[in-house]
Amino acid sequence: MTVAAVIVAGGSGLRAGGERPKQYQLIGGRPVIWWTCRAFLDHPGVDFVQPVIGEGHEALFASATEGLGLASPVIGGPQRHDSCRIGIEAVASYRPHKVLIHDAARPFVSFDLIDGVIDALDRFPAVVPGLPVVETIKYAPGGVVDRTVERAGIWTAQTPQGFEFDSILSAYRKVLPEQAAGLTDDASVAERAGITISMILGRPENRKITTAEDIAWADREMTSAQLQQRPDIRVGQGIDFHPFEPGDAVILCGVAIAHNQRLAGHSDADVAIHALTDAILGAIGEGDIGIHFPPSDARWKDAQSRIFLARAVELLEARNGLIANVDITILAEAPRISPHIAAMKLSLGPVLHVDASRIAIKATTTEKLGAIGRAEGMAAFATVTVRLP
Repeated sequence: MTVAAVIVAGGSGLRAGGERPKQYQLIGGRPVIWWTCRAFLDHPGVDFVQPVIGEGHEALFASATEGLGLASPVIGGPQRHDSCRIGIEAVASYRPHKVLIHDAARPFVSFDLIDGVIDALDRFPAVVPGLPVVETIKYAPGGVVDRTVERAGIWTAQTPQGFEFDSILSAYRKVLPEQAAGLTDDASVAERAGITISMILGRPENRKITTAEDIAWADREMTSAQLQQRPDIRVGQGIDFHPFEPGDAVILCGVAIAHNQRLAGHSDADVAIHALTDAILGAIGEGDIGIHFPPSDARWKDAQSRIFLARAVELLEARNGLIANVDITILAEAPRISPHIAAMKLSLGPVLHVDASRIAIKATTTEKLGAIGRAEGMAAFATVTVRLP
């Protein structure tokens, strides 16, 4: 093995706000860490990718990286330098010549930047990408300016930071705990060990996501980039109906809603997901849900309808397509749908790989007209916009 990459994702990520750490929040329809890991997995010069995650993040990581084929993560330590050391030790048995250490919260790392670090390691034992400081620098402890700092030769540091593997492994094994406390990146460990470090030009877009504003910016940038790469716009529609039968809840968009009846069907009869699945299949000319999941097949008896939806999304993404917008209308006299719309969006988002803001769910009645008006069943209509290359 020549090059291993260690992706450091052990932090709590609380400064970005939200219900989960920043590395697991969605940008462009995927978790931050998904984009980061994929950049290294897809790079032909990287032979192995080792994630390092926080304690208790196992389920979050598994969900966020499903389908990527990553190695099993290792659990990091209380500080970043602890997590980096653990990640480096984890790949030691593979005996790589070079190792790249990268923050999971930098999802915009480019192929050419990874190339630049790998190539520079043929000339130096340690390489750090960064940007020369162009603004005037003030030293202002407590918010009061003490002096102006000479900016010539001052760089900001980015990742991936690259190292000759044996050198950085030895440096980490020798650093004492009391020394490591003030070391904010891997290059600091290399400095302490006397390793020569080369700076190469980083990329402005390779910024580290830290705050809620950073998440919002990253979502806009990643979404815009994905859409620009897919100029072919298509629209699909789907319609589905299911009668009621005795039960205690209906399943809509994967959410169980208490009711004195349930919807009858071979699967869980999620009428909204069935309509949405047909809409996606229609947009890419793949027939309908009955062709892919016939009700005569015992495998789909009582199956969760999100399986059908996930397959439709998989077929779309196999063409390098993505979903741009979803609009669902549910027709029913009862139960009330509106209190559950937020939960339904949260249920659909991870399957569709879109943010909840790109999902619309509405409900209406038929004013007592027809079978739905007589509360004999429910119907759903779905329209989806997809983008293809």
